[in-house]
Amino acid sequence: MTNTSSVPAAPIATATTSPVDGALGAPPERTRAAWAGVVSIGLAIFTMVASEFLPASLLSPIAADLGLTEGAAGQLVTATSLAGIVGGPLVVAVVPRVDRRLVVMGLTALAVLSNVLVAVVPSFGGMLAARLLLGLAISGTWALSLAVTAQLVPADRIGRAMTIVNTGMTLATIAAVPAGAYLGEVLGWRAVFLLAAAAAVVALIFQAVTLPSVTPTGAPGVRSLLQTAVRPVVALGVLAIVLLAGGHFMGFTYLRPAFESIVGMSPALLAGLLVVFGVASFIGNLVAGPIADRRLGVLLFAVPFAIGVGTATLALSGSGLWLVAVSVFVWGVGFGAVPTTVQAWIARVAPDRLESAGGLVVSAFQIAIAAGAAVGGLIVDSAGVQAALIAGGISAVAGGVVLMLAGRR
Repeated sequence: MTNTSSVPAAPIATATTSPVDGALGAPPERTRAAWAGVVSIGLAIFTMVASEFLPASLLSPIAADLGLTEGAAGQLVTATSLAGIVGGPLVVAVVPRVDRRLVVMGLTALAVLSNVLVAVVPSFGGMLAARLLLGLAISGTWALSLAVTAQLVPADRIGRAMTIVNTGMTLATIAAVPAGAYLGEVLGWRAVFLLAAAAAVVALIFQAVTLPSVTPTGAPGVRSLLQTAVRPVVALGVLAIVLLAGGHFMGFTYLRPAFESIVGMSPALLAGLLVVFGVASFIGNLVAGPIADRRLGVLLFAVPFAIGVGTATLALSGSGLWLVAVSVFVWGVGFGAVPTTVQAWIARVAPDRLESAGGLVVSAFQIAIAAGAAVGGLIVDSAGVQAALIAGGISAVAGGVVLMLAGRR
């Protein structure tokens, strides 16, 4: 058994055919980093995730323009998440031997097309179809990001590189909703999606300039995906991610009613605490990479513990504003570190199956979002929002324990 907190990251081996499972093996180790290419992937993810959350800030004008309820218009976000559950593994399975540079660029082009279609199609059905394309682009890019990044930087820099990639996601979750709301008032909601398409075009051009050719590392098609999924350590990792991320969303989905019922906050204070959470998530993402490269075991303990402490303390904080702010900050730092921590862990335990494992990680996150929101809603309705926060924290800690145990196999 290996202790991931004390053993340095294993170098990524030269690609060879595995006699056991038919994989092409891990990518060849790179001695010189292509950091501009890493940034191009982060930029693409920024534009895609920002596009994913734009409807949340534009629901009212979209619903009014199309003659829908706001609840119906909100399904534009749901459609993207549903596509994300199957999108990551699907992309890995159907194009196993295509240069990953071309695949990543193709997915970015798909995001451009999705935003253009949302901006111009007159029907809600057409918009839903366009959002499915965006879900495929997001999940496919995220699924490939670890395997591609592993060929752009040396093995002992993967954590730092994934921090850059995940910064795009973090910034998008912070900026998309307020920027979309403001621009929608000034330009109209359809123009906002055209701007998102233009941003994706910029990312696509940057990829064309900076990304080198990237050799596929997976075996042909669905076979490799299934072989990876049944590996005990990977299967446990997927379960751990569902518990960890699902615990977060069990509480985060109901953060506003938590603030209102537990603390009785005004809208201004609510907005301020959401900013605190966003800044904390950004900080968590920044610090996770360097720590993951040296002491991954520390993160495997600290990240779920921070989420658990943050949610439980918030649930029990009462009306103390400073205690609420500290709780939100600790929670935000913990969750901000989750993507990089999980991806670094996968790179450590399955270096020969980064693409297939990456697809499974994406699916696990999407399932966690849906399951966390659903279970949290049941708890809120039956026992109150405080119970949902505490249950979410327990689930997150349990996910961290499973992840640590799986890594020692």
